[in-house]
Amino acid sequence: MDLIWTAPVGALIALLFAGYNALKVRAADRGSDKVRALSDTIKHGADAYLKRQYRTVGIFFAVVFAVLLALSLIKPEGASEGLINIFTPFAFLTGGIFSGLSGFLGMKIATAANGRTATAAEQGLNKGLRVAFSAGSVMGFVVVGLGLFDTSLWFILLRFVFKLDPAKLSESMITFGIGASTMALFARVGGGIFTKAADVGADLVGKVEVGIPEDDPRNPATIADNVGDNVGDVAGMGADLYESYVGSIISAVALAFGAFGLPTAGSTPENGTVFGKMMVPLILAVVGMLSSIVGTFFVRCGTSTDQKKLLGSLRRGTYIAAALFAACAFPVIYFILGKEYIGIYGAVVSGLLAGVLIGYFTEYFTSDTYKPTKKLASSSETGSATMIISGLSLGMRSVIAPVVIVAISILVSFTISGGDLGDGMAKGLFGIAVSAVGMLSTLGITLATDAYGPVADNAGGIAQMAGMDEHVRERTDALDSLGNTTAATGKGFAIGSAALTSLSLIVAFKQRIEMIGEFSFKIETTNPITLVGIILGAMLPFVFAAMTIDSVGVAAQSIISEVHRQFRELTGILDGTDKPEYARCVDICMKSSLRQMIAPSLFAVLSPVVIGLLLGPNGIIGMLCGATVAGFLLAVFMSNSGGAWDNAKKYIERGNHGGAGSDQHKASVVGDTVGDPLKDTSGPAINILIKLLSIVSIVFAYIIMHFYIIKL
Repeated sequence: MDLIWTAPVGALIALLFAGYNALKVRAADRGSDKVRALSDTIKHGADAYLKRQYRTVGIFFAVVFAVLLALSLIKPEGASEGLINIFTPFAFLTGGIFSGLSGFLGMKIATAANGRTATAAEQGLNKGLRVAFSAGSVMGFVVVGLGLFDTSLWFILLRFVFKLDPAKLSESMITFGIGASTMALFARVGGGIFTKAADVGADLVGKVEVGIPEDDPRNPATIADNVGDNVGDVAGMGADLYESYVGSIISAVALAFGAFGLPTAGSTPENGTVFGKMMVPLILAVVGMLSSIVGTFFVRCGTSTDQKKLLGSLRRGTYIAAALFAACAFPVIYFILGKEYIGIYGAVVSGLLAGVLIGYFTEYFTSDTYKPTKKLASSSETGSATMIISGLSLGMRSVIAPVVIVAISILVSFTISGGDLGDGMAKGLFGIAVSAVGMLSTLGITLATDAYGPVADNAGGIAQMAGMDEHVRERTDALDSLGNTTAATGKGFAIGSAALTSLSLIVAFKQRIEMIGEFSFKIETTNPITLVGIILGAMLPFVFAAMTIDSVGVAAQSIISEVHRQFRELTGILDGTDKPEYARCVDICMKSSLRQMIAPSLFAVLSPVVIGLLLGPNGIIGMLCGATVAGFLLAVFMSNSGGAWDNAKKYIERGNHGGAGSDQHKASVVGDTVGDPLKDTSGPAINILIKLLSIVSIVFAYIIMHFYIIKL
């Protein structure tokens, strides 16, 4: 059987397993009438938001599709093809559709699972975990299944229907991430603005000013907060991780041609052999998916709410999946690439280990079971200012480990794959690309441990609003706190893989320019064009972060004003004689997020085109390097600071440093609200940004090469 068919079969298995978990969730008890009503309210709000978001994004996609199609049909004099690849406009659509679909399906099951998780937590902690984790598994395996389906579908079409040779197929595949990246950016930014505006508004007015508990039904913003968990932390995250997963695979497929498809010593490899070797990243992804399925059956916990024990229950599944993948990846490399390329197996393992280690150090800096977050919580004793100062310091220190790990992984992957600065360059670069595939190989279970967190968070809110027993809220809070840590770990995986994938895409851009025609690259740092590109590239993540953080601030101000108005005009809210107008807050978040997401997304798409037309290919290489380095550091810093602030707050709420309602608690809430846009809006969106910059540059490579202005 041709190896190409293993990928769509793997996609089918992943989607069937997602369906199996969805049925498990829906078979669980929905709970009391009040629990059902609250769950349905959250569901309707989330559905309404996504419907309006997809309508807005659909208009953008239609316009961009028309532009890309027109560019693909314009043939310069003497050229055999258009200004961009003819397949790019159509792959742009499929990537965007599947990216959005991943988030949509994940959100649908999350909104179905929140009330069921609260009800299951009444019966026991493990039952609550199993329902929430099953919902997270739907997200994890939908992302993997649709990602495998999209990439393998295009591989099959290009090879068998359009009959492209390996070189042309490689060139075409590398542009296909633009649709997924664009959709992911809209979903992450829009959903992140919604959820954090509601969260900040609800916390600052409810907890700090009025002094009522989190998710208290008297807080007008509490339903918007719970809706936001689903549209931002589930739908946005699903689109984000879909983009990361597909990006790592297509970059490795493209670089495989350079490693195995170019003539050597007067001989030209057979096309069939080259195609088979280009399939390796897809087959590794299938092996990782199957390993993840096995790992999910080992996730269970006892009755203890101790965070270390709960973390251990999730680690067990992810570590088993990682070990199984490491064992099964060896025969894939040995029998498909041959024993002379067995060093590439080392690159796969290097990426896998790098992901595990990044996850561990992310957990160390963000979990309240370790010293950094406990120390951060203690800084609340002297007020909000010291809480914020300590959190910033923690986030800055936390970048050391991921940077060192990724740097070592790059060097190891390049060297062990047979790379050198001469003829072995292509093999070494393929090794780096395939290490990113290794890092995301067990995404199915990694994302499941991440996506279950918002479900547990919603379950806690429903338990509070429905007046369920205190022990239910204690259990959901324990699961939610664990979810904050696993969410930070998931962001660490995405950011680490983004750095490796971006490096691969920079190489792919250079190869794309060389395929187009003669161009003399001068990318030394002594070249002022390259140096200016580096400076401009390093600036881009900061400007993007500023735009997205400001968007959250603007939207949050609207929510705070609305909550103030309701408390002022509906004077019976606090004593229960008046009912808050929840829908007003949901509508404000919806309108603000959709309006505010446009500018950052356009900035990300247009920046490489503008810089490319000014500085040309040498400047673009510099820009991509600067953006990758600065974006990687900034994303890790923001993600870990925000995660630590959130868990420090929950640590205090469990009775430490004065407990809930104390001045220390109010200081921690301020720290948490500062960290919210960092960890759930700007930070995770930056890993999309640095890859989107590369992919847009590749798509417009011909235009950049022939029409740039400054020529030195």
